[in-house]
Amino acid sequence: MILKQVLEIYELLDKPNANGKEVAEFFKSRGCQNVKVKTIEGEKGSTDFIKIVIEGKNGKLSGGNAPTLGIIGRLGGLGARPELVGFVSDGDGALTALSVGLKLVDMHNNGDVLNGDVIVTTHICPDAPTQEHYPVPFMDSSVDMEVMNESEVVEEMDGILSIDTTKGNEILNYKGFAISPTVKEGYILKVSDDLLSIIKRTTGKMANVFPLSIQDITPYGNDLYHLNSILQPATATKVPVVGVAITTETSVAGCATGATSPYDVEVTGRFAVEVAKDFGEGRCAFYDEEEFKKIISLYGSNERFQKKSTK
Repeated sequence: MILKQVLEIYELLDKPNANGKEVAEFFKSRGCQNVKVKTIEGEKGSTDFIKIVIEGKNGKLSGGNAPTLGIIGRLGGLGARPELVGFVSDGDGALTALSVGLKLVDMHNNGDVLNGDVIVTTHICPDAPTQEHYPVPFMDSSVDMEVMNESEVVEEMDGILSIDTTKGNEILNYKGFAISPTVKEGYILKVSDDLLSIIKRTTGKMANVFPLSIQDITPYGNDLYHLNSILQPATATKVPVVGVAITTETSVAGCATGATSPYDVEVTGRFAVEVAKDFGEGRCAFYDEEEFKKIISLYGSNERFQKKSTK
């Protein structure tokens, strides 16, 4: 389990001066030296983007050919200070991704080295703005989505889990987490059977899958409906992306404080750790490569949906 790592990361993030440098130094103190932080100023403030790389025994960094898993923690901000005091629901994506990264670092140090490399990216902003949204308010971000994707979607990633709080809606009405169908190059593909199997073994329950509309996988800024930003990484890459949504039975605002469940974060993170193990071994496919080739041959490219407009 990764509950210990969840609590350790939470203590780093749940404060008004939370920052990327402190988190990076914490990871380095645990034995991970491949950590980079960059601060980016936006129109609504600044945020610290962090990238953590856990090297596999047969990963690309060591000259191997094992696939690299990307784990992205999506969020607007960890807090909405000074409007609200404390860690907000929207921060769960970063909390989960960083907890997974820390668990993988600890495993590596103990001798449990994964086959493939894992890259964890997210950003740390304790004082992001909020925005109106139906049915409950969302968190906004200090920087725009294009900047976020440029910093969090890394070229070396061969597949991406995008982890995001997805509580501010009336579509998902179960507590825990759910995955999306795989999204690749503007196509919403079938749900990965391998990921469903991993969910069943980590939770002991049947998997939850959340629905996607074509609007959800188009870029922000086109004035179309989006469930939230969970599939925005899919607009900036050709590799398969799966959304991992942390969910609740009721609609909870992204800017709500006191809404983080360490147990929901733990089971979501534990799922991601198991995906990282199997993905690097080639035992977890996000999509059927041959079927995707056939889709392209029959219907052509769908990359137009990765753009704001084709005009």
